[in-house]
Amino acid sequence: LGGSGAAAVLAMVVVTERVKSRRVLPQGTKAGVKSRSGQVLKGRVTFCSLFTGKRQTTRSYNKNTSSSTRLRCTTGENDPPAVGTTKVKVLSTKPTTSENLKENRCLGSENNNDAQPESGSHRALEESSSSSSSGEMMMLLKQNRKVIVFSGGTALNSCAKQMLLSLKHQTDEVTHVLPVSDDGGSTAEIVRVLGGPAVGDIRSRCLRLSSDKTEESRSVNALLGHRLSAHSAEEAKQEWYQVVEGDHPLWLGISEAYKNTIRAFLVHFQQNILRRNDARFDFTNGSIGNYFFAGARIFFRSLEAAIFLYSRVSGIPETCAVLPCVSTEDRLVLGAELEDGSVIRGQNEISHPLSLASPLSAGAAQVDKNAGTQEPLESRISRVFYLSYEGETHEHEIAMEANERVLEKLRGATCVVYGMGSLYTSLCPSLVLGGVGEGVAALGREVKKILLLNGWHDREIGGYDAVDCVNAVCSALNRDGSPSQGRPSRGGLGHPASTYVTHLVVPAGGHVFGGEGDRSRLGEMGIEVVEVESVDPEGRGEPRFDAKALVEAISVILEET
Repeated sequence: LGGSGAAAVLAMVVVTERVKSRRVLPQGTKAGVKSRSGQVLKGRVTFCSLFTGKRQTTRSYNKNTSSSTRLRCTTGENDPPAVGTTKVKVLSTKPTTSENLKENRCLGSENNNDAQPESGSHRALEESSSSSSSGEMMMLLKQNRKVIVFSGGTALNSCAKQMLLSLKHQTDEVTHVLPVSDDGGSTAEIVRVLGGPAVGDIRSRCLRLSSDKTEESRSVNALLGHRLSAHSAEEAKQEWYQVVEGDHPLWLGISEAYKNTIRAFLVHFQQNILRRNDARFDFTNGSIGNYFFAGARIFFRSLEAAIFLYSRVSGIPETCAVLPCVSTEDRLVLGAELEDGSVIRGQNEISHPLSLASPLSAGAAQVDKNAGTQEPLESRISRVFYLSYEGETHEHEIAMEANERVLEKLRGATCVVYGMGSLYTSLCPSLVLGGVGEGVAALGREVKKILLLNGWHDREIGGYDAVDCVNAVCSALNRDGSPSQGRPSRGGLGHPASTYVTHLVVPAGGHVFGGEGDRSRLGEMGIEVVEVESVDPEGRGEPRFDAKALVEAISVILEET
């Protein structure tokens, strides 16, 4: 099983895609909802809860761009809708006119057996100028609705699974685009010894999207999500030997076919480590999933092929894609230029420097990426860019183009989501790439572009308000602050903020959103504010999005016309 030939055969057997036939109506076909009398009902409608059918959200919406939207989730008493059905509630049957732009939308369960949608897998809303009596309903068959999500590998993970489960009722595909410039933890150790792009963020997102429907799938997730000992390099090494030799208890519950496939790539990873006589690998706090990813990437000589394999092994639905922001087999280093002209090299040095963390070992550096209270940078970040692996200054800056598959997904997107998290080290590394700003701008204003705002200030955005965060995202997409003559430059784009952001979603009680002042300024920029429920699970005064409330907010925005 340690041989490359065996790995190739096993990989081909496991990852062979099956063609699934499905009935899809022609684009533009409408699927109505009939009443008991057989009449097709029309009116202003909205979906019920996409989760349990018991959560109810009241939404007041004003088309004036300076308005704010508030989403409040409560608990209803109705039973969840039956599997395979989607229920809707008519809130208004008034014609849509310029005088009638204010509406109440309710995402909740209505125990209404009249609402039986016609066959088809993609349904959405229809707003009609036709008047009808209260309680009438209507639905549209949605096709080719595709969401692309730019984010890092940590903050959005809490909502990734909810997004997958819920938006499948409204979308054909959700694509997650992640950076490959992480240089902390076991990812940094893999890059140091074996080279290549960082896989930690991608592995983390894939793990959150993996299937957990069967005992075997849960066992596979437990194995690929496992970390070795963080307290002793020797303990970690001995545990790794147990895993790679197939003797670790984590293999229990995994069939021989799956075990042989996964173990083949772990063995391939180990073989490549042993070939490096000039570097001693530190397994401390190592991620088994990262090692699997690295083994597959080295074998296929392609990170995307490794992602494809991981997706099939872990049961990620085919309607969900995970892509690296760049297509490369080289090591990448992120740099940040501050407003005072100084340059910081490395993602962790920008966001979680070791001097502010508590390393658990001298090997693979451990950082607390969830730490919300850190000393801010002495000067604000002006822009982020990529450096060659050996580079330290602007002279080593490299102009990177986005992964062509990312640009292809972007051209077909009907909604763009910018995730919350580390603004400059998780989100902007994907946005500054050549082709991304052009692709988002080409989508036009009718495509919803949603920025999810952080709930508190971290090291990168100390003192920022909501407008500052919006401007930072737009500056990255415009590639502002391009180097002077003699340095790599593709030139700035110069688009206004509303070209890149149409909605700003903020967690209730968050510290970054400045209230009425930010709301007014954002309204003048053509950006609508949507406020949703938040949670503070650790009680540290760090509001985070409630996952269900956030995805409900996105679903409502998707249905706006």
